[in-house]
Order: sequence, then structure tokens, then C-alpha cells
Amino acid sequence: MKKDALKISGMHDGATPIVFRNAAKLRENMTEPEKLLWEFLKTKPIGFKFRRQHPIAGYVLDFYCHKLRLSIEVDGAYHLKKEQLEKDKERTSYLVNLGIEEIRFTNNNVLKNLSETIEIIIERLREDMPL
Repeated sequence: MKKDALKISGMHDGATPIVFRNAAKLRENMTEPEKLLWEFLKTKPIGFKFRRQHPIAGYVLDFYCHKLRLSIEVDGAYHLKKEQLEKDKERTSYLVNLGIEEIRFTNNNVLKNLSETIEIIIERLREDMPL
């Protein structure tokens, strides 16, 4: 049986005080797309609680549901740069090793297709609903 890395290390997986401070700053300065999506996620859709700007190790997840091990990311244009793409790939790999699934949306998707973005999230949440 595989050991549960987040149960062993806690739901923050060793995030340092610096990462926690960075997360707090990001909560204070959310982008417009993040604010729009947070208005939906903070209602605990289908009973699942999300946290915003959640620290895990050296990373800050835009939105995180610990119960589902689900991270929802809203990416700005800088995520298209080669260097950032590599960092995102490393981060995703790290999260996968912790058993965390990641869903990514672009800022543009959230701003122009909010209802579609929400529907994709709801469909994903329904996968974990008991029958």
C-alpha cells in the first residue's frame, strides 16, 4: 500500500513561513479571473470546500480542495513563456507525486467563458460524489 505523503507531512507539505506570507499577499491581490472563480468556489460547490492561495511545499495553489486532492489554477499569459512552462511542469510533477490532480484554466477562459469553466469544475466534482 502506498503511503499518503500529505498525511505524513501535513496538508501544507512543509511550506515555510515565507511561502505562507507569499500566499497571504496573493490572497490580498487576486487577479480579476481569480476573484470571479473564487466567488463560485467559496460557496462550497456540491459540498466541497476550497481554499484560495493554499501553500504546499514551495508552491502556492490558486484554489485547493484537500478532500479531493484537487488544485485549480488560473494562468496568466506569462505561463506561456518557455521558462514558466518548465517550472509549471516541475510543479505539476511534484503535485502528482503527492496525489494532487491539477486543472488549469487561462485567465482568458475564466473571463470570457466563466459558465463553461464552472461547468468543467462541477463535472470534475461530480466524479467524486457518492452514488
